[in-house]
Amino acid sequence: MSRVEQSLRSLGLVLPPPLAPPPGVVLPFAAVRIVGRRATVSGHGPQNPDGSLGMPLGKLGREVTVEQGYAAARLTAVSILGSLKRTLGDLDRITAWVRVFGMVNSAPGFNRQPAVINGFSDLILQLYGPVVGAHARSAVGMAELPFDIPVEIEAEVEIDVP
Repeated sequence: MSRVEQSLRSLGLVLPPPLAPPPGVVLPFAAVRIVGRRATVSGHGPQNPDGSLGMPLGKLGREVTVEQGYAAARLTAVSILGSLKRTLGDLDRITAWVRVFGMVNSAPGFNRQPAVINGFSDLILQLYGPVVGAHARSAVGMAELPFDIPVEIEAEVEIDVP
């Protein structure tokens, strides 16, 4: 088991299986695409350990609190790590978190997107440390997100190539 997976386990976090899309939904793209030493991660949302969508659903500033959004962003980090594990085989192959793009399903007037996406950043920094875990980041509000999820996050990481 990798160092990162041991850290996740010590935090009580479990890598989920791939998301099963709702009936009738087709997702014709890769969750992770590797080109050279870069792995680009498609948008992910929060997942429970069984792979289902993490709750609550809805907009920040209306149905979802900042604290719930932070937790959703943290679960989204775990979802992304699950996809990276399935693609890379070993999460310790990640040598740098390069870029993170955080989208927050925001009610009109909600402007605390950075506080929400901190749930993702804080976990990545905790797992990978201040050098490998450091990343450039955007945190923006969106009028809608797929399936009414509160948070969607994309990422790009640099990897060791065996």
